[in-house]
Amino acid sequence: MTSPHHATRRPSGWLRIGIPALLVLIWLTVGSIGGPYFGKVDEVSSNDRSSFLPESADATQVNERLADFLGGDSIPAVVVVTGDGELSEDDIADVQTLADDIAEVEGVQEDVSPPIPSDDGEAVQIFVPIDAAGEVGPTVEEIRSLVAEDLPSGLEGWVAGPAGFTADLVEGFRGIDGLLLGVALIAVFLILVIVYRSPLLPILVLLTSVFALCVALLTVWWLAYAGIVVLNGQVQGILFILVIGAATDYALLYVARFRESIASGMRKWDATTAAWRGSFEPILASGGTVIAGLLCLLLSDLATNRALGPIASIGIAFSMLSALTFLPALLALCGRAAFWPFIPKQPLAMIPDDLTQPVRGFWPRQARFVARNARIVWIACTIVLLAGAVGITQLKADGVPTSDLVLGASEARDGQDVLAEHFPAGSGSPVYVIAPEEDLADTAEVLAASDGVDSVAVASEDSPTGQAAVEVEDGEPVFTAVGPPGTPVPEPTVSEGDVLVIGTLTDAADSVAAEDTVRELRADLDDTLGAGTAIVGGETATDIDTNDTSIRDRTVIIPVILAVILVILMLLLRSLLAPVLLILTVILSFATALGVSALVFNEVFGFPGADPSVPLFGFVFLVALGVDYNIFLMSRVREESLVHGTRPGILRGLVATGGVITSAGLVLAATFAALGVIPILFLVQIAFIVAFGVLLDTFIVRSLLVPALSYDIGKAIWWPSKLWRRDTGAAPGSNSASNAPAPPDTPTAAAPTAQSGGVAAHDEPLPVDIAPGLVAGDGHPLTREEYRRTLEP
Repeated sequence: MTSPHHATRRPSGWLRIGIPALLVLIWLTVGSIGGPYFGKVDEVSSNDRSSFLPESADATQVNERLADFLGGDSIPAVVVVTGDGELSEDDIADVQTLADDIAEVEGVQEDVSPPIPSDDGEAVQIFVPIDAAGEVGPTVEEIRSLVAEDLPSGLEGWVAGPAGFTADLVEGFRGIDGLLLGVALIAVFLILVIVYRSPLLPILVLLTSVFALCVALLTVWWLAYAGIVVLNGQVQGILFILVIGAATDYALLYVARFRESIASGMRKWDATTAAWRGSFEPILASGGTVIAGLLCLLLSDLATNRALGPIASIGIAFSMLSALTFLPALLALCGRAAFWPFIPKQPLAMIPDDLTQPVRGFWPRQARFVARNARIVWIACTIVLLAGAVGITQLKADGVPTSDLVLGASEARDGQDVLAEHFPAGSGSPVYVIAPEEDLADTAEVLAASDGVDSVAVASEDSPTGQAAVEVEDGEPVFTAVGPPGTPVPEPTVSEGDVLVIGTLTDAADSVAAEDTVRELRADLDDTLGAGTAIVGGETATDIDTNDTSIRDRTVIIPVILAVILVILMLLLRSLLAPVLLILTVILSFATALGVSALVFNEVFGFPGADPSVPLFGFVFLVALGVDYNIFLMSRVREESLVHGTRPGILRGLVATGGVITSAGLVLAATFAALGVIPILFLVQIAFIVAFGVLLDTFIVRSLLVPALSYDIGKAIWWPSKLWRRDTGAAPGSNSASNAPAPPDTPTAAAPTAQSGGVAAHDEPLPVDIAPGLVAGDGHPLTREEYRRTLEP
């Protein structure tokens, strides 16, 4: 038969140029369409936390009905003004002028409150309803400008409340388009220049990543525009980083195969097809595993998590497509010139089957070290990782106050502190209770009896302020009129037989004390009125429902992701034992990353805690992307084991993939670390956890733990596949070819020839029990290297 690697008919010259040129043209066209959408993301994104809650949450139901009682869908801002001591009548008049000017700002709804003085007379507050359907951030910024311009010297003001915190979050995410992408791309470019020592190749790889992101963003934008997915700054930032990191990783895997082919003397079209066949299955399996893990987020009850699953999956899909079409087309056109000035002319260093022979190069030395000390290496690595995992007990992932979400300066946080000094700390962010009209008195009594509630009111469209204070006398609600004597007593607003009772909290709405108060109110209302009769909402209730749902999500989703990835690995490696061991190493690596991160967050950065979804997101990215490197390594190990036996195959696989996994790990860690430039606590924590975890995976788990453990176990790693039963690998320290039976008329002293994949390409005879009767075109039995080529996809 004809030698398999010479059997493929090469296309004509114009096709070898025309096909790559057409692919490049298609990507350039679609990418140029998607590029401008970076500036349009704000049109389809939202940062309203309550909109991400499940529909069944009490806070969601209350939020949806607030407009029925308050006369519009608004988000409150609280302007607080203080002076040097007690405020004078002139000071109050100046604040009233400010309130009148604020009422004229576009985006501010009617019924801006007059200045309300504090009991100590040293501060006043103004409640400003802002249209929630409009641009909250710009509206708050305009109000802040008025505060700075209108107030005379001696008076100082801040804009706080839910609208103020929303504006600070918007400001924090402002650099997500330019700054985040710029830092990530520069970091990736520098790493690639150092690794490949070529000015052109890093540009080609970055083009692959950037155009994948452009097309992914174009798709996501229209899905968000149609209301199919929910997009916010958090999801957007993760999408950008994930696509850049993943597309670069897949591109590096293809580049490694292309370099091997170029180094072995192939022409650029042959090198392109060989590289594509060699990288297609690992890239597809890796990307498919990441997508499967991300889609498990659809099981979440939080809309923002459910949105991240398909949005990130779209990004990964285009990353794979770009690495398998756009990059091969670019390299097919550039050929060897892509590696200029260090064009590969010799294959990578090899690891001989006889470990007593000298080796050259870092990865061959690493492989020999693993082989000689396998058990010591994997036990030592396990102990070190377990020691780091102990820190996970110090992780405080039960939620953080809204005021701490923005790192650095926050006017809303400063204003909240001033409010707490002169007013009930919960001013501007009350607790809302929707209850039947006939249960108004009982509801008001429950709120008034709580130590965490300062005052109780009911929504009333008859009142100038939109609400009327309520007390209970002889079991009946009594309302207080606002205005001069003789002002008619307002009546509560009734919608669908319900009323809205408003409680001002004594503690800041995002504090633990406020959360305890709301939980107690829910329990007391259920006991008094019956379960589900009254529903409790507001900013504090939204935080509670979000945190509780996040904790439920990570409890449910993490085991599902592990099960899905385990099944994929079993199908890919055709083994039961190897996938189980790989999953265990991934879990151990994640636990160590989380444990070390907890210690750093608490002792170094002094963070107040973490959102409950931080461990879930960290797990999704570390496990799904960590399995990528497992697939890169073990798929190559299996390929080499089919020819050389398991233990030699492990060493050869480590040498072949060590460089690309290290490069990919550095790139992925750098891209996720770039999230740290966005001053949002959640993103900074995810950046550290994933970046540190990826480096841990790269330099310890994939380079030492997995190869050493697999080598120590030997061929049983493939149990119960056919490879386990027919493994022909030689014992460590001996040459596998010398122990194999040689077919008749086969040279017995073959010298090494060209190599592929960074491993030796021997002219060793193939043992007859592997492929009996398989011969090359000239009739001689296949050598090991010729047989290995037949196994390439």
